[in-house]
Amino acid sequence: MIRDALILAIDQGTTSTRAMIFDGFGQPIASAQKELDQHYPGDGLVEHEAEDIWSDTLAVCRRALAQVAVDKVLAVGITNQRETAVLWERASGRPLHRAIVWQDRRGAPLCQRLVAEGHEEMIRQRTGLVVDSYFSATKLAWLLDTLPGAREQAARGELCFGTVESFLVFRLTGGALHATDATNAARTMLFNIHTQDWDDDLLALFEVPRAVLPRVVDCAGRFADTEATFFGRPLPICGLAGDQHAAMIGQLCTEPGMVKCTFGTGAFILGNTGATPLSSRNRLLTTLAYRLAGTPTYALEGSIFNAGTAIKWLRDDLGVLREASESARLAAELPDNGGVYMVPAFTGLGAPWWEPGARGAILGLSRASGRAHLARAALESVAFQTADLLAAMADDGLPDPPGLRVDGGMAANDWMLGFLAGLLERPVSRPACIETTALGAALLAGLGAGLYHGLADMASAWRDSRTFQPRMEATRRRELLAGWREAVRRVLPAG
Repeated sequence: MIRDALILAIDQGTTSTRAMIFDGFGQPIASAQKELDQHYPGDGLVEHEAEDIWSDTLAVCRRALAQVAVDKVLAVGITNQRETAVLWERASGRPLHRAIVWQDRRGAPLCQRLVAEGHEEMIRQRTGLVVDSYFSATKLAWLLDTLPGAREQAARGELCFGTVESFLVFRLTGGALHATDATNAARTMLFNIHTQDWDDDLLALFEVPRAVLPRVVDCAGRFADTEATFFGRPLPICGLAGDQHAAMIGQLCTEPGMVKCTFGTGAFILGNTGATPLSSRNRLLTTLAYRLAGTPTYALEGSIFNAGTAIKWLRDDLGVLREASESARLAAELPDNGGVYMVPAFTGLGAPWWEPGARGAILGLSRASGRAHLARAALESVAFQTADLLAAMADDGLPDPPGLRVDGGMAANDWMLGFLAGLLERPVSRPACIETTALGAALLAGLGAGLYHGLADMASAWRDSRTFQPRMEATRRRELLAGWREAVRRVLPAG
């Protein structure tokens, strides 16, 4: 290993763009960040200015690189908000429309039509995904249908489609490379996760010409160099992955049965299933964990729509909390939850329920209930939803996980992680470097550049900050889970 080599990681997220520089041991030594404006042109519509994403990326990279010796930077890794769709001109790189963000719902009518026409099972079998406008295919179809002349231009090969990392690679290389990695391709609803290629039947279904699509590459390899004018010299782009997949690498969940959960606004749980793409009985997603040297590693994925939003709601809308961190202290003041449960279904329930019609509720309130009960119920709701997903993964055949590795903003909450460990009957580990998404992009770039010789060579990059051991009696665990499931039952639409 080249111990003094540096890696530049670009972490382009939904609300901000960040550049971080890591050393060969996986330790962060420099960073810069810029918030990204959100645009809401209508109900259920969410957009970003793709040119803002590009200019912000350049700006934060230059600020981070100014803190180190650029000649020591060995490679660049990129990770990104998944499913967000960009369509641009091949000749100029100019976006034809704002980027349509993963949260955008304009593709819902097309999804409803596809389900009604009987395409749901075929799509699920080939992509591992449920039919939902969350994924990129309906966004691309909308762009091609809506923008004047776009379909004709796309068919002639004059347009490029891609998710955010693909757009950034194109611009960073001056248009020399139009590519996406396999994890991002797998989130489009156009990619066959078994053949590892764009699926002709799906392209026909969504009326997408193959000429508009990027080349699919591994998550690590020497893909292309950035233009010298951007950073003073060409830098090899050697790592690409969607944000949750990069976090899985950053958490070193590289063996079957290893599971990571990123707690943010929502929460995303990925369980490594190895070479086997498990088909879920519980409507979990079958996805790629990563692809290296042409070999895919698969994962089961479950999404919690509302995690940190429950705490944010208590703080910003109800005024129950002054700071999010106060929730841990309030929860610890109580001997138990007093029978109070919160189901934070502000935007429906995700896996394994997949019920968009569910709405949030607080149940079990009495005159003795106070703000501590609300804070505790919000934290417990995140743990209960996590337990639901891990139980669904076990039912689907995920090898028994030795524990859970966590990251994201809520992973700083000691009380919640202790409660979660007890509820899961497994250790819950928080890493020393909580920026696991950027770290994963850096590790993949290091692998692609030859800094690491394989996944095992990266092991020292993951360090445990604290592990929470399970300390909950079995009877209490059963009572809590029964109370939670009854609370969920009461918010599900009748019938």
